Amino acid sequence: MKKLIVGLGIALLGVGSLTACGDKKTESSKETSESSTVEKVTNQPLTVGILPAESAIPIILAKEKGFFEKEGLTVEIKAFTSPNDRNVAIQSKELDGTISDVMTEATFKKNGIDMKITSGILEDFKVLASPQSKITEMKGLDKHKVTLVPNFILEYIMDEFAQKDNFTYEVVEIASFSARSEALLNGQVDGAVYTEPQASMLAKQGAVVLGSSQDLGINGGTIQFMDSVLSERPQDVTAFYKAYNQAIDYMNEHKASEYAEFLTKYQFPEAMSQYLDSKKEKYPYATAVTKEQFDNIIQWSKEKGQIDEAYEYADLTDFRGIEGK
Repeated sequence: MKKLIVGLGIALLGVGSLTACGDKKTESSKETSESSTVEKVTNQPLTVGILPAESAIPIILAKEKGFFEKEGLTVEIKAFTSPNDRNVAIQSKELDGTISDVMTEATFKKNGIDMKITSGILEDFKVLASPQSKITEMKGLDKHKVTLVPNFILEYIMDEFAQKDNFTYEVVEIASFSARSEALLNGQVDGAVYTEPQASMLAKQGAVVLGSSQDLGINGGTIQFMDSVLSERPQDVTAFYKAYNQAIDYMNEHKASEYAEFLTKYQFPEAMSQYLDSKKEKYPYATAVTKEQFDNIIQWSKEKGQIDEAYEYADLTDFRGIEGK
């Protein structure tokens, strides 16, 4: 009987071992199966266009701090000094993605350039008054000259303030940033719309800040990628946003003065670091542009004659990258 018990114990032990091995094989198969469903990042670089504004900083840091590389992704950054130059690069198919805005995406679609909005961006546009104008509140710009870049987010923001405070204004188009700044500071125009850090730089030189896009809850700036990239390399876009959000973490954990040298490489002025360090709110991860904001801008763009049809939210957006899909 004793031998039988011992033999039975050995038999049971054998069954247990087989079961354990079976479990391990099952787990291993499961892991292999799961890993096979996750596509690896491709070895193709992503070429992304940026402008010298706050919105570009997470992309710059993701590259310079190696967050893209950590995700197995190669990103090439092309810096532009004006939206028009960036648009030419898009039309020439030099870029896979870019910083832009909803209305520009809509005009790209109208002109047969297939891209989709993949997230919003960090931005804070400010409306400024000339020192000589003596204007200290937004409605003081009624019937005055305001310089901005027409048909972009700058004009939309100015129109939203004009509608809110019930005034009209005259658009003065000056292509060069330096020429626009000079016109504002010399009193040749009464107002202007700028993003950061340019707005803070001008305020230090005497321009008066009348309001910001954040006052109205406007966030129409975007990052967008070519449809071909989104369909053929969606995993690369997901990796892009993982690195982007790591850069956001870095921004929230460090003073801008600690990474100012990186910004200098991309022609950011010293004022950018001072502006960033003055902010008290934490930077958010990449988020979707809301349908309400999208619809408002699309309607505005149609009324301006920029586009012929009111595009649907689903037609011009694809947020799988920020959702990790």
